[in-house]
Amino acid sequence: MINAVEIDDRIAKCQKILDVDPNSQIFAALAEAYRKKGELEKAFRICQNGLRVHPSYGSAHVVMAKINLDRGLYDWAEIEANKAAEIDGLTRTIELLLAEIYIYKGDFKQAVKLLRKLNQADPNNAQIKKLLEIAQKIPEEQESLAETPPKAADEKTSQTDEVPVAEPAPDDILTARGIIESAVKINGVDGALLVNFEGLVIDSEWNLDMDASLCSATLGDVGNRLSQDLVKSRFGDFFTILIETLGNTFYLVRASEGLFLFVANASANLGALRMKVDNLLESYR
Repeated sequence: MINAVEIDDRIAKCQKILDVDPNSQIFAALAEAYRKKGELEKAFRICQNGLRVHPSYGSAHVVMAKINLDRGLYDWAEIEANKAAEIDGLTRTIELLLAEIYIYKGDFKQAVKLLRKLNQADPNNAQIKKLLEIAQKIPEEQESLAETPPKAADEKTSQTDEVPVAEPAPDDILTARGIIESAVKINGVDGALLVNFEGLVIDSEWNLDMDASLCSATLGDVGNRLSQDLVKSRFGDFFTILIETLGNTFYLVRASEGLFLFVANASANLGALRMKVDNLLESYR
C-alpha cells in the first residue's frame, strides 16, 4: 500500500534538490514518486525533460518505461525498457518489467519464456511466480472461451434447417459523423475531425481555441509527408501517429478517405483514449 505522506515527503525532498541543481539526476526519483502517486502526466514531463539532459541514464529509462506502462502505451514502454537494457545490461529489474509489458501487450509466449528463466534463477520470488501464473492462465482462459460450443438451437428448428448468417446490426456500424460524435464524448477529448488527403475538413466537432482548418491542414501535411518518407524508406505506410505537446495530444488515424484527428487535453488517459478510439474505428463504414 502506498503511503501518501511518504510519497509527498519524497517529492518535496527531490524537488528541493532539483531546484538547487536543475541538472541533477534526482529527476528520475521525482518522476517515479509522481508515478506512484498516480500523477502520470507530471511524471512523464519530469522524466522526459530529465532524459534530454541525461539520455544515457539507464534508471531514468526504467522509470519512463513504467510511466508509459501505466499510461497504457505498451510499445513505448518496451522501447524505454530496451534502452535501459542497452545502457545498464539486462538486469533482473528490467527483465521483470519487460515480462509485465509483454503480458499487457498480449505476447504471452515471450512473457512465459522470460519468466520461466527468471523463476529458475530465483524460485522463491513471489512476484515472478505471480506474473508467470498470469502469463500462463490468460491464454488458457482465452482458448477455453474460444472452444466453448454455441448455445443449442431452438427446439423448433430442425438440424436440416438452414441457419441464416447474422447481418451486423445497424447500430454496430458507425459513419464518420458517428465516430466524431462518439469521440468528443470521451473524457479529455476536445475535438475530432475527418480531413481528406488534401487537408480539407470533411466533418468535425471542435471545442478548441485553435483553428480547426489550420490544424487539420498542418497535421494532414505531416501525415502525407511522413507517409511519403516511410514508403521511400520501405517501412510502408503508417496507420496512426501520436503527437504530444505541452498543451494537447494529437492522435491521427489513417482512414480510406483521409485522416481522423482526435485532440485531447492533459486530463485524458492516453492509453484509454487510444483503446476507445480504436474500438470506435472497428465499427467504421
